[in-house]
Amino acid sequence: MQLPNPFTSWFDARGWRPRPHQLEMLAHGLAGESALLISPTGGGKTLAGFLPSLVQLSEPHKNEGIHTLYVSPLKALAVDIARNLDAPIVDMALPITVETRTGDTPHSRRLRQRSTPPDILITTPEQMTLLIADPSAAHLLKNLKAVIIDELHSIVSSKRGVLLSLALTRLRAHAPQARFTGLSATVADPDALQAWLAPAGQTPVPLVLGRAGAAPAIHILASANRVPWSGHKALYAIPEIYAEIKKAKMALVFVNTRSQAELVFQELWTANEDHLPIALHHGSLDVAQRRKVEAAMAANSLKAVVCTSTLDLGIDWGDVDLVIHVGAPKGSSRLLQRIGRANHRLDEASNAILVPSNRFEVLECEAARRAASENAQDTEYPIVMKLDVLAQHIMACACAGSFFADEVFAEVKSAFTYRHLTRARFDQVLDYVATGGYALKAYERYAKLKIDTTGRYRLTHPLLIQRYKMNMGTIVAEEMLKVRIASVKNRAGKRTVTGGRVLGELEEYFLSQLSLGDTFLFGGEVLRFEGLDDFGALATRAPGRDPMIPSYAGGKFPLSTYIAERVRLLLADRAQWQLLPTQVQDWLNTQNWASAIPRADQMLVETFPRAEKHYLVCYPFEGRLAQQSLGMLLTRRLERWGAKPMGFVASEYALVIWTLADTSAMIASGRLSLAKLFDEDMLGDDLEAWLAESNLMKRSFRNCAIIAGLIERNFPGKEKTARQVTINTDLIYDALRSHQPDHVLLRAAWDDAADGLIDIHRLAALLKRIKNQILHKSLERVSPLAVPVLLEIGRESIYGEADDALLAEAADQLEAEATSLV
Repeated sequence: MQLPNPFTSWFDARGWRPRPHQLEMLAHGLAGESALLISPTGGGKTLAGFLPSLVQLSEPHKNEGIHTLYVSPLKALAVDIARNLDAPIVDMALPITVETRTGDTPHSRRLRQRSTPPDILITTPEQMTLLIADPSAAHLLKNLKAVIIDELHSIVSSKRGVLLSLALTRLRAHAPQARFTGLSATVADPDALQAWLAPAGQTPVPLVLGRAGAAPAIHILASANRVPWSGHKALYAIPEIYAEIKKAKMALVFVNTRSQAELVFQELWTANEDHLPIALHHGSLDVAQRRKVEAAMAANSLKAVVCTSTLDLGIDWGDVDLVIHVGAPKGSSRLLQRIGRANHRLDEASNAILVPSNRFEVLECEAARRAASENAQDTEYPIVMKLDVLAQHIMACACAGSFFADEVFAEVKSAFTYRHLTRARFDQVLDYVATGGYALKAYERYAKLKIDTTGRYRLTHPLLIQRYKMNMGTIVAEEMLKVRIASVKNRAGKRTVTGGRVLGELEEYFLSQLSLGDTFLFGGEVLRFEGLDDFGALATRAPGRDPMIPSYAGGKFPLSTYIAERVRLLLADRAQWQLLPTQVQDWLNTQNWASAIPRADQMLVETFPRAEKHYLVCYPFEGRLAQQSLGMLLTRRLERWGAKPMGFVASEYALVIWTLADTSAMIASGRLSLAKLFDEDMLGDDLEAWLAESNLMKRSFRNCAIIAGLIERNFPGKEKTARQVTINTDLIYDALRSHQPDHVLLRAAWDDAADGLIDIHRLAALLKRIKNQILHKSLERVSPLAVPVLLEIGRESIYGEADDALLAEAADQLEAEATSLV
């Protein structure tokens, strides 16, 4: 396949040659064939995806509707793609129009796009769903030729991907001639994504592989300072991070949470004696502030940007030549994705420095570094069969117009995500959307669909379209309030506060805990809380004060199963310890002397007394969610067996339970069997009993109820508070459990809890792995490995970490105990 003019001239003018995978994608596209492209960062994936459309649209043509839909997981990425796509179009004077449609797009432009659509529309999964819910969708999309889904691996692993897969089935119905292209740099299971892009039951789409690029250069910071035994702040490394920023052209400083971004930015700003231009970028900042930072990056006017996952994917701005990752990356694919932002070119190595926050994270960083160096991937398998998402899609179909149930069922079954859906289950979901289900059928407000004389389902009221648009989507965010910089005036002894520029949004729960005059960190500034008004929170600048750090729900990444296994292997192989910093080697050697280092196939359990309590610590290395669930189940068993448990805390690596009874003595006497304690049968009656009395299922049900439209947070003219939503969903949850225990939303809530909140599949794998492989050590005092998880006991979850001085004192005391006999 050869590029036509003027494309060959455009490549030649830049000294470029089309890469083989770009020409292969061009051949597939011009033949009307779908394909999955997997190519390393910097290999020209995006251009390869667009080339067929650009060539097809390069000749003069009349506007016949949208030719190409490009779907991006991030609004920032959509804006960046539009800007980069303008360059070849302008350079070659191509008669092609390109526009974006995201949540930030003005309503007037969306209306114009309906009447005068662009050739190429760059959008997000949510906007794609709104597009197919529009009554004019069939007309608008009938001449669609191509759908390009960028960063496909990141979309399919969430409910956003499930909703998008259903939207694609509607697109196929409207435009059967359209081809579907997936683009990705990091994929663990290409077969699954190839099947995801094709209609269920048909041959998976072809796979196109780009040439491997230069191997990344990844280093773990060899700090001259003492690496803490616990904590997640990495403050010990701030001087060295700043020194690396000074040496770089432009550095991206990635962190895993928004609260960590605020903290690291503030510490770097304090250390910024050279007045370097350092910026902050995360999803809670106002969109105007984020766009300002992005423009500064594109103009190469920044030295560093502290950022979260908002800059993870596909962004190619400025001369970024270094990625610094503060905290463990939690997965090799996520690490490869992030370090690919540096030297965004195929033949140049991406330079990255990993900065572990504590000693356990040194092990995790080393495991992730090796995995990334081997290009080992650990992206998640596509999520499938989410019934709450199906309910939302059925409402989208109804908003677009009346439908026959048979036709929608056939469409839904054609999606990879619902290929195993039975007609009985579909009818149950359809009945829920139409009536609310058996238990709620008597309430008129849940009746959303009716059957007309032709057998078609249609909306019961046109107002439902507006309510659907206001509540659609699968991201159930916490209640947020805008934070504005206030102006304060004192007149005649009276203090007046008025709102001004919006900085961004913070969770209502955090702001509701503040008292007038409290200070907190946001937008890279220390702010003084001045109260709430009808529009959100008011704050004034208060530099020099000791601030609280806002918390954000759902901000933590889970430790991937793949990296967890590598950490266990690294810990068990003493020959590999020589690659670790000396202070970490000493820590592990002390642990081996004071207690034990387990084999990779074993789980170490330690019991010891301390401060009139007795502690049981185990080291599953299976991530916080699975270990929290394990903690809940173990405490139930220990209570039943007379150990009198008082509480537990789980980290990514370990679990500690403290009791009043002497667990060491109970094990020695045979009154407590560790084999029985950790037996797989805990996932039977114990699990059901725990879930029945816990709030986890209610929380899971709340999220499903919002996604499925049972509870509408936003209503024309008013909005429900998070507390109102919780009260409503709790009441409905209890009613359904009593009167319709097989309701689709109860099933959806259980599936979500098993996959996410309690991570039941990973817990089951853990219990199977450690069967007959438990290594118990009865100790007289805390061990070095136990110190970090014991320090987690005293941490606050609302404002970040507990008081630094108290934590430091506790850490010193525990570390002294753990090493007292060395």
